[in-house]
Amino acid sequence: MKTLLPLLFLTTWLYAQDEGAYKYDVQRIGREIEIDGKGSDPLWEKALILTNFHLPWNEEIAQPTTFQALWSDYSLYFFYRVIDHDIIAPGSGLDERGVLPSDRIEIFFRQDSTMNPYYCLEMDPKGRVLDYDARYYREFDIEWDWPENGIEVRTAGFESGYTVEGKISMASLRELSLVDDDGILEVGLFRGDFYHQEDRTVVRWITWVPPDVSKPDFHVPSAFGIIELVK
Repeated sequence: MKTLLPLLFLTTWLYAQDEGAYKYDVQRIGREIEIDGKGSDPLWEKALILTNFHLPWNEEIAQPTTFQALWSDYSLYFFYRVIDHDIIAPGSGLDERGVLPSDRIEIFFRQDSTMNPYYCLEMDPKGRVLDYDARYYREFDIEWDWPENGIEVRTAGFESGYTVEGKISMASLRELSLVDDDGILEVGLFRGDFYHQEDRTVVRWITWVPPDVSKPDFHVPSAFGIIELVK
């Protein structure tokens, strides 16, 4: 038994270190933000900037991506800023399926590691939002909609890329059982970076948490980290 105890302690410590590597603290704010797609509100200065996004299935260096979040009693706010020198967003109008062939950022939420169910938001530079629910493994319901009035998204372009600013109601997160009493959410943060290569369009898949899979796939338990609403 004396021989096993140090080994057990080491295993537990390593597991805790690995878990803690993908945790983001969301700072609390005392008022609501008027989102404009640019992150113009000075309250964004309070938000921690997450920069450690990875391109695990390519040897190339990923174009920079940053993520920020804030929360109030009523809303969870998020702000993506991405460098993209070849923005691709075909189609017109607000058809959410137009997101599929487009550059986009993505946020997935799950209730627990079984991923039965989990919920996906994919947002492109035009402000189109593809929202759907799913069950592991890759059983999608594209017709599903986020709870009514539960999400608002604005986007903006700049010289070297685009930004996506969003507001998700705390009421909708509670309705979907996505935030617990301690303010913990299990979240995947992703990006699809489309670009032209000769006569075709290809994509680099970028992620906060590198999943334990050999081919690009965000719809797996190992692709999720934790965000905590700091009180």
